[in-house]
Amino acid sequence: MAILALIIIGAAAGLIATRLMNVQTDLVTTISIGIFGALVGGLALRFLLSLAGMAAGFVGAILGAVALIWLWEKYGPGRR
Repeated sequence: MAILALIIIGAAAGLIATRLMNVQTDLVTTISIGIFGALVGGLALRFLLSLAGMAAGFVGAILGAVALIWLWEKYGPGRR
């Protein structure tokens, strides 16, 4: 199902992109440009989001560790 959606979105994107770039192509070329553009763009976006996800996880881990250290210093053994 995701492939079918990618083809439909890619065809629409190809139509819009060829109009924005003022390129005159036939329908098959327009759809092909859109589909391949959707594949390239989709892969690039997933790669960037995975990098951002890892960075967000890293920042979350640091914040969690800082919070635990603060709690330990505030309420840990030997503290009043």
